[in-house]
Amino acid sequence: MSKKKRTTTLVIAGLVCIVLVIGIILTNKGGPKAETVQEAMKDAVVHNENKINFFGFEVNPSLVSGYVVTGVVLLFALILRIFFIPKFKRIPGKFQMLIEAWVGFFDNLAKTNSPHLNSFLGAYIFTAGSYICLGTLFELFGIQAVTTAGHSVALPAPHADINGAIQMGVLSYFIILTGGIAANKLKGVGLTLKEFSLPISMSFRLFGALLSGMLVTELVYYYMTLSFVLPVIVGVLFTLLHALIQTYVLTMLTSVFYGEVSEVHEKKPKEKKKKAEAVAEA
Repeated sequence: MSKKKRTTTLVIAGLVCIVLVIGIILTNKGGPKAETVQEAMKDAVVHNENKINFFGFEVNPSLVSGYVVTGVVLLFALILRIFFIPKFKRIPGKFQMLIEAWVGFFDNLAKTNSPHLNSFLGAYIFTAGSYICLGTLFELFGIQAVTTAGHSVALPAPHADINGAIQMGVLSYFIILTGGIAANKLKGVGLTLKEFSLPISMSFRLFGALLSGMLVTELVYYYMTLSFVLPVIVGVLFTLLHALIQTYVLTMLTSVFYGEVSEVHEKKPKEKKKKAEAVAEA
């Protein structure tokens, strides 16, 4: 890019920023907000106030987010399977390399941590990891919805609701249990139930990480003095970090514990039997 074009681009970007700032100042009437910052942050945790009418039911905004993300993921998978995968070549292009790298990451994670039984594990952690990552990034779009009280709210990440986080933790624990049963039958059940606190730790780790970022962003957006430029940096930074870190943490924990319970434990011969075999050989 030439120096002239670079200067022109910077000038246009600066003018756009100035227009946006003036627009924000002019449209901010300074009147009372729909709720105080304490109420906004409290509702971000317990979801008692901001409800959305969903086909006649009052539901938390995160539930609507979950349905939207699930629909988008399924639609993208359908389009990918019909229009793109049949055209994949032996020498991949950029898009094919991106898809193969994303799938290969979870497949290698499953094979590394569970070498004994990993075909279904790879498919699960790929699905769970994709859902967590895309679900966390979903809040960056700031899609608005109208609550039953009449004011608008931005749809949060699906796992910003404790119910969504518990669902993911319990489902991952159930997958670990099935791996133990498939490899070691009833003994696998005992090996899995020994880690009884695992679904709680996975659920609250996921919920706590997403909630902390959402509360910080909510606090920054609420105050006029902090609502210029800073929310973009804070919101994007927290969201991207949480999307990548929580995807890796949950899939890593699931694959590690799945590998432990699915490892085949052979019965050790009893001491008396060993002595009898030794005497017979002598």
